[in-house]
Order: sequence, then structure tokens, then C-alpha cells
Amino acid sequence: MGLFKNFVSQTRKPEGFLGQMMVNGMNSGHAKMADWGMAHLKTIAPKEILEVGCGGGRNAHELLQKYPSSKVTAIDYSDVSVAKAAAYNTDMIQKGRCKVQQGDVSNLNMNEQYDLATAFETIYFWPGLEKCFSEVNKALKPGGIFMIVNESDGTDKASFQFESIIDGMKCHTVEEIEGALKEAGFSKVKSDHHESKPWITVIAKK
Repeated sequence: MGLFKNFVSQTRKPEGFLGQMMVNGMNSGHAKMADWGMAHLKTIAPKEILEVGCGGGRNAHELLQKYPSSKVTAIDYSDVSVAKAAAYNTDMIQKGRCKVQQGDVSNLNMNEQYDLATAFETIYFWPGLEKCFSEVNKALKPGGIFMIVNESDGTDKASFQFESIIDGMKCHTVEEIEGALKEAGFSKVKSDHHESKPWITVIAKK
């Protein structure tokens, strides 16, 4: 259990060799869920996108493909994730369409810079949803969109098992996420639940 716990705990903040292994698996392991979530973005054409908790960088790349006129700023507080995401998006970085940098969602210090913000499989580890959602709200332009995509709806058995293993992990229900978004200043919030999996997508408008 010791090695397994050390490995799965890397989902919170990948570090060292185990962290590199974890990040290497994130891109493929979360791809189907992330694509399902992105399919909910149907009527917007964002120019500036903020990808919060970018992990291995695959989702930043997919957003750049989905919106060919956009630029993406991808942030993560893990050095390992930043390095992996930068390597994954080298071409887009060289073309000036992508930036990858270290950042803390609880203190983004950004002011109305982005049309769209995304968070895939990451809010489980955010230190206080309302505070962090408020930081994302500040980073968005008026009318901006914030999309959250999670594998867990906060009620599935697997999420409870991982919560008991990974320190600082909290799987939130749709109701908890929606409530925190509204408290953080978002005006409209809607959600969708996958028909056969515990996956959820929550979209909020500033």
C-alpha cells in the first residue's frame, strides 16, 4: 500500500520520478473524459484561454486545435507538470500560441484577461472552492466561461476510495460545485452528467 499510495498521491502535485510517471499517464488516461467535456463547448469562439491545472498538457493542445485562432496559457503548480506540458506543446509555444507556466489557482493575480478558463480533473485538490473559483472569475473577461470537467461526481465508490488514500483530496458533488460557483460571482451555471459514467461537466458564465 505504501508504494501505491505514494504513486496515486502524485495526482495532487506530481514530483520526482513517480510524478513523472503519473504525468506521463495523465494525457492518455483522461483523454476520453476530457474530449467528452470539451464537446460541451459549442457556441463560443474564445481568443484567450486559461487552462488551470494543465497536467501533461494534452488538453491545452486540444483546445488550441479546437480554436485555431486562440492562444492558451496553461498553468500548474507542479514543476513536473509544467515541464511535461511545455514539452508536449513545444510547437505551439514556438508559434506564440501557447504559454506554460507555474501558477497557484488560489492566487492567480489575473484581471479580466481570458474568454475561457478550463479545469480538467483538478478541482479535487484546490484549497477552498469558493476562493479558487473567485480567482478564476477575476481572470475572466465579462461574459467569460469557466468549464470544469471531473471523472467523479462526488458520489461514486471509486472517489471515496481515493479520498481515503490521497491526502487533501475532496470529490465534490455537482450541487457543491454549482453552489461555490454562484458564491464566487458566476451568474449562470449549468451541468451535465455522463449517461453511463460518473463524469460531470459544469459550465459557468461570469
